[in-house]
Amino acid sequence: MEACRETDTRLGLVGTCMVYDMVDSGEGIDEDHPMKPASPYAGTKLAAENLAESYYHGYGLPVTRPFNTYGPFQKTGIASGVVSIFTNRDIEDEPLKIFGDGAQTRDLMYVTDTARFIVDATFSEAAVGEVINAGTGSDISINELAELIASEGTEISHVEHHHPQSELQRLLCNPEKANELFGREPEVSPEEGVDRLRKWLREKS
Repeated sequence: MEACRETDTRLGLVGTCMVYDMVDSGEGIDEDHPMKPASPYAGTKLAAENLAESYYHGYGLPVTRPFNTYGPFQKTGIASGVVSIFTNRDIEDEPLKIFGDGAQTRDLMYVTDTARFIVDATFSEAAVGEVINAGTGSDISINELAELIASEGTEISHVEHHHPQSELQRLLCNPEKANELFGREPEVSPEEGVDRLRKWLREKS
């Protein structure tokens, strides 16, 4: 799951930062942020979200969804998340390739924090029917992420972006509503999350 209106207790399937318009301030993306899917990929996410929402309004079905989630069991191919791709390439002594200038940022949440959010939302009556963004409230640039993941000697290079028009420069969650509802914040830092993912990838290889 990769997203920004990312966890939403009305809905429950895909994560979707991509459905939001750009954010320039340090306050992050809250639940009232305007929508603007900038690619067919983002459009399909928003369509799926609307379909899920229809089940809530039509049948009272409670649903939940989450921001840029990463961790064990995430795929490591080109269509997966940047953390798993970079970590797997580093383990295999392959270069880390960054689309564009790498200044774009992401709010990355480790899978156990995402799972905890989903459980909290599922068992909270106050969350049913609500849009609730789940994230850490901190973002990291792709350049910084590559430096964090790269081992000594690993090459980091920049390549031309194949879909620059759909690239969101900043994806930062405003998690205030989630924190107020559930009384706790994400616990796993990017450093610890990458270490856990690296260990898991090495053990399964």
